[in-house]
Amino acid sequence: MDQNNLLVMEHINKRFPGVVALKDVHFSLKAGEIHALLGENGAGKSTLIKVLTGVEHMDEGTVAMNGSHISIKSPLEAQKHGISTVYQEVNLCPHLTVAENIYVGREPLKFGRIDWKEINRRSRELLKGFDLDIDVTKQLDNYSVAIQQMIAIARAVDVKAKILILDEPTSSLSNTEVSKLFDIMNMLKKQGLGIVFVTHFLDQVYEVTDRITVLRNGEYVGTYHTAKLPKVELIGKMIGKEYEALANDSRSAVESNAGEEYLRLEEAGTDNISGVSFCLRRGQVSGFSGLLGSGRSEIAKLIFGADKMNSGKLFVENKEVHIKDPLDAIRSDIAFCSENRKKEGIIGELTIRENIIIALQAKRGLRKAIRYSEAQKLADHFIKELGIKTPSADQKIKNLSGGNQQKVLLARWLATDPKLLILDEPTRGIDIGAKAEIQKIVMKLAKDGMSCVFISSEMEEMLRCCSRMFVLRDKEIVAELTGDKINEAYIMNCIAGEGESKS
Repeated sequence: MDQNNLLVMEHINKRFPGVVALKDVHFSLKAGEIHALLGENGAGKSTLIKVLTGVEHMDEGTVAMNGSHISIKSPLEAQKHGISTVYQEVNLCPHLTVAENIYVGREPLKFGRIDWKEINRRSRELLKGFDLDIDVTKQLDNYSVAIQQMIAIARAVDVKAKILILDEPTSSLSNTEVSKLFDIMNMLKKQGLGIVFVTHFLDQVYEVTDRITVLRNGEYVGTYHTAKLPKVELIGKMIGKEYEALANDSRSAVESNAGEEYLRLEEAGTDNISGVSFCLRRGQVSGFSGLLGSGRSEIAKLIFGADKMNSGKLFVENKEVHIKDPLDAIRSDIAFCSENRKKEGIIGELTIRENIIIALQAKRGLRKAIRYSEAQKLADHFIKELGIKTPSADQKIKNLSGGNQQKVLLARWLATDPKLLILDEPTRGIDIGAKAEIQKIVMKLAKDGMSCVFISSEMEEMLRCCSRMFVLRDKEIVAELTGDKINEAYIMNCIAGEGESKS
């Protein structure tokens, strides 16, 4: 055992009914180190963290801190050992003040009563160390997600954490906020904390981490020094195949396969966007590229009727139509996967089968109920067709990984037999292997004649998937690109206000 290790987990095994979640997994962490824990959805990252934090109990294996074996049977025991976790969705109390959130459960007392003056003073002092000058007497929900995460980290440090686990902390942050978080992480690293960093953003891994541990299918793949592991090799280890070959296969499918016009907007607008004109063709993946807030999602919602169109015209198959709401869109053979999978997509307590048929049932109407036998046939078909990893269609969707949830949502809309499929951030928060699979599915649909809209913040996958690109800036389409002009440099120039073209 390396004497420099703060934490050593060896031969960790964890089984659930019918599933081996962890099989002989190893993980180590040094004091003063930022260590990335990577792998596809379902690789075992979350289960390993739950074992370390006492949420789940391992079946076999050992955990040691500073060379001494420890047993962690609850989150409270983990905290007593100095292990704290900050999750993607901040687990603080939004209606308590900032100070109350920091000191809840460990309030200083004066004459047998909670000393609120002291709590507020300590909170201000603590947050100054994180370069946060905020009113600690205000409710937490007055502040942005980024600030809430800093407060959660500050609380974790103040409870004398030795190990800080950051689970997808950057998924909802801007680039400026991410840089600020990395400054804090590096400050804590210098103070001797060991930091476990879980993320899907590989560029961030290479920017801030010292080592990487990769899990795949619940098994330990290896631990590597970040600076010595090329990104392409890392991706290959995560998905178990050469990523370059997969990427090349995908890229070769992007051809100008455009058929006749399917949908056209003329000077269309809602309360959120105006003067939008473009057409979508059958057999083509059309991308909408631009910075956050540029109008990408607003266009998707306009087409789908989620935002009411109050100006301009919409044509479907050369006939003017009036889409007043999403149900009108569904009946016009238009499908839409929202960027917010959890809030606007999955219905967690329903089964995979029930989630798949819900849009088709809406399209048919309540008087034409879908029989169980038909629902089961549809579910079985799409589970096989899309490679959804599940024991059965009776599994609740909330129990699936993010990538498999996204495939169920795709199945939901494909079950309606759409002619236009709009995908807004379809691969956000899912692993790189599932991303590649979804990209391939989209391009196959286009090859079979469907019109597809693809919206993503990741330029790499936009370039891989799209044969036509609409570039947006300040809620206007400033360029329409095809062929060789679909490249990152040209798109960035258009976004920046250079090289604009509508042809």
